Amino acid sequence: MSSKESNDSTVLSGAASKRQRYEALVKDYYQDIYRYAYWISKSRALAQDLTQETFMRAWRAFDSLQSPGAAKAWLFTILRRENARLYERFQPEFDDIEDYESALPDTRHAEPDRLMENHLLYKAMLRLEPEYREPLLMQVIGGFSGEEIAAMLNLNNNTVMTRLFRARNKLRALLDDTLPAKEQDGEQDDHAT
Repeated sequence: MSSKESNDSTVLSGAASKRQRYEALVKDYYQDIYRYAYWISKSRALAQDLTQETFMRAWRAFDSLQSPGAAKAWLFTILRRENARLYERFQPEFDDIEDYESALPDTRHAEPDRLMENHLLYKAMLRLEPEYREPLLMQVIGGFSGEEIAAMLNLNNNTVMTRLFRARNKLRALLDDTLPAKEQDGEQDDHAT
């Protein structure tokens, strides 16, 4: 365990004041929560609102957080519930997401080829059915295990693992369809040698 992780776990575990523990929680998980909110809402403004509401609800219920190790899953669950509440009230307008980079890791210094790959990956993920996209995003963005995703989605672990497997296969097929024929031929030649 690194010294940063040690300090963070000490802060989150209760050795610090409630406010310090909460601020450490926000610092540690804000980017993951925002990124996931952006993926599920497809709107920067809505993602910001969902993230803010998630952390407001987390503050109000902070004393109910039993284990610091469960904080990330707890926050993702709050976010998912907040998003569901939003849809109970109204249907938001979706942005035409051209600024998809804010939902991905920092790409300011990325090569043009890498930016294109990120764009193609993002577009392909949007084409996945929600039942496949949601667990995949929770695994990729949130870093959750199959068991954690199953608990958050109220599904059987085997169901989640099947959906993750199918999501990856569907994503691979979608990406194969988007690659130019020249690149696909070059890959086949590489595999033949």
